Amino acid sequence: MEPASLIGLVLVLIGVFVGSTMKGVSIGAFFGVPAAFLIVIVASLGAAMMSNTMVDMKNMGKAFMKAFKPGDTGDPSASIDQIVEFAERARREGLLALEDQLDQVTDPFMRRGLQMAIDGGDPELVREVMETEVRALKERHKVAAAFMNSVGVFSPTFGIIGAVVGLIATLSHLDDPSKLGHGIAAAFIATFWGVFAANGIFLPIGKKLQRLSAEELAHKQLIIEGVLSIQAGSNPRMLDDILTSYLAPKVRAARMEERRSA
Repeated sequence: MEPASLIGLVLVLIGVFVGSTMKGVSIGAFFGVPAAFLIVIVASLGAAMMSNTMVDMKNMGKAFMKAFKPGDTGDPSASIDQIVEFAERARREGLLALEDQLDQVTDPFMRRGLQMAIDGGDPELVREVMETEVRALKERHKVAAAFMNSVGVFSPTFGIIGAVVGLIATLSHLDDPSKLGHGIAAAFIATFWGVFAANGIFLPIGKKLQRLSAEELAHKQLIIEGVLSIQAGSNPRMLDDILTSYLAPKVRAARMEERRSA
């Protein structure tokens, strides 16, 4: 579970609904107008679906949950250790000596790259194949993030539509003043759901998916440089320094301190 997403969602819910209660608005009031929820959420999802293909939609549920449970995309620092270890052996014994260690590589992307290098693939071809896979992954990630952002963009607009519908219904009862207050309040609930869904759920999830994508792509770029450096017979120590530059500053500093201690 990604703690930042879960904690953030809890804070959003506390801030909005507890704050509303403190202002004298019952939480039940927000859920007492099903039509508002229907107009905003269902219509926004429908509009976002119209912006994509049905093939794209098949994985949107997984994409939504990925913001809360990203899954294991690998440890860049561990990848560097493994790459440097392979580089040392390749320098001593040659690339073919790595073939019996490929089963130890748990990352499929790294394993495919190393296999191509061991098989004698042209370095430019190896880079092109690996970077093509990264580009394809990036495009898939962009679709998921764009869908969440689209729902976030559409939600406030449908919230306004819901408010207009509610006001139309209210104005039809001008002959009964007792219904006006309730009708106006119900109309604004649609606006609430539109703004809340956009800024409290979908836009943050879209941003989170973009962030997770950037981290995964940076890891894969690190692997590409590592595989090509092994193929080129680069100095393992220099390779360690180069790949460490891909890490976040705090992780990089901790890794360098660990190396100095060793």
